[in-house]
Amino acid sequence: MKKSHILILVIIAVAIGIIVSTSNDASTYVGFDEALSMSTAGNKKEIHVVGELKKDDEGHVLGITEGADKVSFSFIMIDETGKEQLVQYAQPMPADFLRSEKVVVIGSYHDDAFNASKILLKCPSKYQEQKINV
Repeated sequence: MKKSHILILVIIAVAIGIIVSTSNDASTYVGFDEALSMSTAGNKKEIHVVGELKKDDEGHVLGITEGADKVSFSFIMIDETGKEQLVQYAQPMPADFLRSEKVVVIGSYHDDAFNASKILLKCPSKYQEQKINV
């Protein structure tokens, strides 16, 4: 075998190794019930839950409380199965949080609350076409 063939095989093996090692970190979205069962089963990985903020009939967000440290906050989120859950976040509220259409929280359960380490937002203004009046 030529040295170039051996080098190509080594590069392919390294690439396959990288793909396999990163695929273990890939996560799917689950509901709060499944996240709780995963957490109680000893899952140490962060869990991704997608849902919406709890809102009243007029579209105002309900259940947001400021933490004692004046930086953190908690809110009520409804997952895609309809379950409401208190979510705690130890950082300041993200910009456009109150306007978000969908929310993805990444974290784990502690003391009957979901503790988010990251929050990802889908804001409607970002994905809707803007109409221009001429």
